[in-house]
Amino acid sequence: MEMVLITGVSGSGKSVALRALEDSGYYCVDNLPPELLMSFISLQQKHQAERVAIAMDVRSAAALPLVPGQLETLKRAGISVRLLFLDAATDTLVRRYSETRRRHPLSTSVTTDQRHALVEAIHLERELLSDLRTTSMVVDTSVMRPSQLQDSVKALISLPHSQLTLVFESFAFKRGIPVDADFMFDVRMLPNPHYEDDLRHQTGRDTAVIEFLRNQKDVRRMFDDIEGFLSRWIHDLAKDHRSYVTVAIGCTGGQHRSVYLAEALAKSFRTQWVTLIRHRELDANKPDQ
Repeated sequence: MEMVLITGVSGSGKSVALRALEDSGYYCVDNLPPELLMSFISLQQKHQAERVAIAMDVRSAAALPLVPGQLETLKRAGISVRLLFLDAATDTLVRRYSETRRRHPLSTSVTTDQRHALVEAIHLERELLSDLRTTSMVVDTSVMRPSQLQDSVKALISLPHSQLTLVFESFAFKRGIPVDADFMFDVRMLPNPHYEDDLRHQTGRDTAVIEFLRNQKDVRRMFDDIEGFLSRWIHDLAKDHRSYVTVAIGCTGGQHRSVYLAEALAKSFRTQWVTLIRHRELDANKPDQ
């Protein structure tokens, strides 16, 4: 059996992610109390279920400390366990709650400063879920539309189940730092194709931009430095039982330099490790299908 456990902060898109897995053939349960996890899996094994997906959130806060031990027990029993943690920037979560007029599950205080109370609830929620976050694949949904999140979840689940997966993510500093980054590199000091008239409207995946950046001494030096750093430490990360490591590469607009380096680094490590590429700004600009 393969089990996917989805957790994350309220308002980050857990229901959307669960629907994506349901569309992919998983038997899905939303907001399962941790006390029922083991009996639920036993029942599904009796029914010979092959793929199940479960969403848990902070509404089960009192029992959440049980989950890490339960997951280890399931792994020892031969069940393939995948963990997804959905997160988003605090400002994004506040905006989503304002738009939907929903109440945060931890918002218990009565105050006229609703925004302050909501931010406090979000910070408390992150603390309560921190143990699960450290062992999960973190997905930043801050700038994702529901269709993008569904595509991202399906891509993650389709990856081979290996000891460690490397995720290379390009982004634009002007739109904020990704909350899912384990390592972040700022490449804004590198030569910028944006100032070349014939390259401005292309991206780091286009041949002309690739050739331009590949021929820049500083770009090659940056690539060698990041590749060398990761090569020196990746085996230690794997020994530390890390399942996913997200390497974020940021430039000004998230179109050229960061995209090029994310693609080049993924290509370099692909022969030894499972890799995934995300281009936050490029993906955000894609039209919905």
